Amino acid sequence: MKLLGNILAAATVFITGTIAGNAANADPGRFMDMNAPVKAPIGHKQFCRDNGWACPNESYKAVVVKLDEARWNQLIAINADVNRRVRPMTDDDLFGKVEHWSYPVNGYGDCEEYVLEKQRVLIEAGWPKSALLITVAKDMDNAGHAVLTVRTDHGDMILDNQIEAVLPWYSTPYRYIKRQSARSPVQWTGISDTRVTTVSSVSR
Repeated sequence: MKLLGNILAAATVFITGTIAGNAANADPGRFMDMNAPVKAPIGHKQFCRDNGWACPNESYKAVVVKLDEARWNQLIAINADVNRRVRPMTDDDLFGKVEHWSYPVNGYGDCEEYVLEKQRVLIEAGWPKSALLITVAKDMDNAGHAVLTVRTDHGDMILDNQIEAVLPWYSTPYRYIKRQSARSPVQWTGISDTRVTTVSSVSR
């Protein structure tokens, strides 16, 4: 299948060219291993207070998107468009705070602003909310990082501002910590990520 071939080719290029010698487990699952409920990040709680309409206290059926060729191309296009439109700036420089979640302000933001904008644009394009989940990880420098997980029938795909390609979660060099629940935008679930990655030590 051309679609699956594109996904696997992108993952292979990334692994070979970027994290060679730091392979994940031989057979990671296509979907992240979710475990117990956890507290939402402080930044997300603040975002929901400021943008209540974006965080309704509701429950919905968890959906896995059928990733056909049109959906795949749309995912790539929106990821690239937001990465191009938003220019990087720290919360400290933008808001005068160490941590602040918001939609991009005047076209600037850090990783959370990229994620929130991608989630917003995809929802407006008709993608189901329960398949677009803000996800917190540790990056290669063991610093906190946010990406958007898209739940598809080909597995969990990652939209990122540090890596241009849309990749399966197991092909990224991050240690995943927690993400929004697929059943409620205000609930979060811990992630059991036991892969061997470039992140050598993670504080949870």
